[in-house]
Amino acid sequence: MFEKVLIANRGEIACRVIKSCRKLGIKSVAVYSDADKDALHVEMADEAVHIGPPAASESYLVIEKIIEACKQTGAQAVHPGYGFLSERAAFCEALQKEGISFIGPNVKAIEAMGDKIESKRFAAEAKVSTVPGYMGIIDTPEEAVKIANDIGYPVMIKASAGGGGKGMRIANAESEVAEGFQLAQSEARSSFGDERVFIEKFIVDPRHIEIQVLADKHGNAIYLGERECSIQRRNQKVIEEAPSPFLDEETRRAMGEQSVALAKAVDYVSAGTVEFIVDADRNFYFLEMNTRLQVEHPVTELITGIDLVEQMIRVAYGEELTIGQDDIKLNGWAIESRLYAEDPYRNFLPSIGRLTRYRPPEEGVFDGITVRNDTGVYDGAEISMFYDPMIAKLCTHAATRSEAIEAMSEALDSFVVDGIQHNIPFLSALMNHPRWQSGNISTAFIAQEYPDGFEGVEMTDEARQVLAIAALTMELHRSDRLDNHQDRLRPHGGHLRQDWVVSLDGEQIPLAIEGGFVSIPLELAVRVGDAEEPVGVYSEYVPGDYLWLGSIGETSCTVQVRPVLNGYELSWQGVTVVARAMPRRVAELDALMPVKEAPDTSKFLLCPMPGLVVSINVEEGQAVKAGEALCTVEAMKMENVLRAERDTVVSKINAGPGDSLAVDAVIMEFE
Repeated sequence: MFEKVLIANRGEIACRVIKSCRKLGIKSVAVYSDADKDALHVEMADEAVHIGPPAASESYLVIEKIIEACKQTGAQAVHPGYGFLSERAAFCEALQKEGISFIGPNVKAIEAMGDKIESKRFAAEAKVSTVPGYMGIIDTPEEAVKIANDIGYPVMIKASAGGGGKGMRIANAESEVAEGFQLAQSEARSSFGDERVFIEKFIVDPRHIEIQVLADKHGNAIYLGERECSIQRRNQKVIEEAPSPFLDEETRRAMGEQSVALAKAVDYVSAGTVEFIVDADRNFYFLEMNTRLQVEHPVTELITGIDLVEQMIRVAYGEELTIGQDDIKLNGWAIESRLYAEDPYRNFLPSIGRLTRYRPPEEGVFDGITVRNDTGVYDGAEISMFYDPMIAKLCTHAATRSEAIEAMSEALDSFVVDGIQHNIPFLSALMNHPRWQSGNISTAFIAQEYPDGFEGVEMTDEARQVLAIAALTMELHRSDRLDNHQDRLRPHGGHLRQDWVVSLDGEQIPLAIEGGFVSIPLELAVRVGDAEEPVGVYSEYVPGDYLWLGSIGETSCTVQVRPVLNGYELSWQGVTVVARAMPRRVAELDALMPVKEAPDTSKFLLCPMPGLVVSINVEEGQAVKAGEALCTVEAMKMENVLRAERDTVVSKINAGPGDSLAVDAVIMEFE
């Protein structure tokens, strides 16, 4: 076996590969840029080599620097992870010339399948069902418009070297093609150094289902079931699961056998994924083959019990697969949620900064439920503007889909992240969405269910009760500590005040305590509002904890707690409120307090996230129409077009191309 492996990547996937290296007794080598000098993967590895400035084009994407790091440390093999150089044939060739093993497929497979245009041509020749489209190189917006008109709308404009949802645009009409072509081309150029794009028919409301394959150097190839990745935003996966709730055994076998046939046709070696789009009648069409480890590989590992990274390393060393197709059994259900550094309340715009608090849920197996968290950050780590915004991949595994969903909802409730904005509220909302729970999903799910963006979760009666009672118990603990302070002039009489009111973002909820006493753990009987019967409350909360753990009636709850002035910010199942518990008379006076109005910013275009100004599309004095593009801001490798919200006139421009802006910086002003 290899004695030392270099991981040509960063973040959570580098940490993931290091874990499998440890299991196999292999020493690991990390590489890092200036921005990653304090990163978790650097700390975890046995050795670490600095490879350059923060920009990936000057560090992680420089083949010569990776090879030099191998020579410097004596690494015999390189695992590329995903992204960066993982699907670059030139990287594989360069390693071969130096006698360094590439833990991945051969050059032939990378070239045949790694390029989306060539892979579709190859798949068509191999009699694999493909989506109608134009696979040639498109040079101009005018040519793109003509091709799109010939195919018929809607169409997908996609970067040939793309991945991760970058360099992709959907055009529903001729008027959207030229701009979509230019944006896809620009993103492809900046993200992959390859501006080629192609156009294909966009299948309306498809499901995105992929097959995991594994092949060795001895001609053996198997498939390890499927993953459904239909919950996507901007073509970027958000939730993945295995198996798919949509496939039957016959379709699963057909897709798997076709995937294995395609892998064998290109002499594929290592782990790879064949992606399909599947329509409502279970007709499936080849989308692409990813010649690398997928981001969502943990859900396959959880339902098969197979360590894919370990298998990749063994295959690269020349070992023969010890598992056959008949050995693959799909056990239970696994779900993965991708935690991103982005603000779901501001159209998911990127958020960067320091993690002032990072407390993931405990990993392990608990009563048949597995919780796994793949991450590359830690408490105090910095989320950089230079790389992908993913913080972690939270996975749960259980016997059934409904149990796995419930476990994921509970795990998200206990995942504490502060210092930046993140998408945990959105993920929690998804877990409790009836359509998601039913399995009736498609790649259009988020666009259909949240057409105006994510505005939070509407408070249910259950959430109202849980949050109000949690706030009350915390106020009881606080009051009890003050009342029994040794320097207090008049000691507490020992009786609990019965009548309380909890304000949840201004909504007043009357509560009445009908039995119990303040202790840790705490047990109470509380009547909420006009309810006829009190509900039993049990809480293990200790003042100062980040989580309120307990039960209210039959409901077990994990509520996140953040102190604010005179109260707490509480979060539960996607609902976040500011809660203040008060005696009834204090609440009557509180209701009379004036509410501070938010300032009017309608005459300003504010930068919605920290980023780099790519272009300014208007001039001072220019009249603009609602929806017209004003400027483009790049953040975390994604270009965001900012548009006018109303008809207006530009009075002043405060920023220009190349400027680096903070969140809410004024880009331009209007009359």
